[in-house]
Amino acid sequence: MGGKIFPAKFSHDTFFKMNPYRINYKALKQEPVKTTPENVKEANDNLFRAKWNLPQAAKHCGMSQKEMKLTFWEFLKYNPSTYKA
Repeated sequence: MGGKIFPAKFSHDTFFKMNPYRINYKALKQEPVKTTPENVKEANDNLFRAKWNLPQAAKHCGMSQKEMKLTFWEFLKYNPSTYKA
């Protein structure tokens, strides 16, 4: 009952080329985002109005989450609230 799993004309490489579930790692990489004042302003406004979460805003600006958090704290320090407490 022993024998090869694949026929002789069907190579191991052919199997992986045909696999629809194979991950294309080159397609997963994204272009780096340049941090601009416009991107940071938009991210801070969207964070303040709770339209975005911190990871989404940091990715939009091209910053780490820690950098975005520090930037947002500065934004809160120097911008008045728009609601009545």
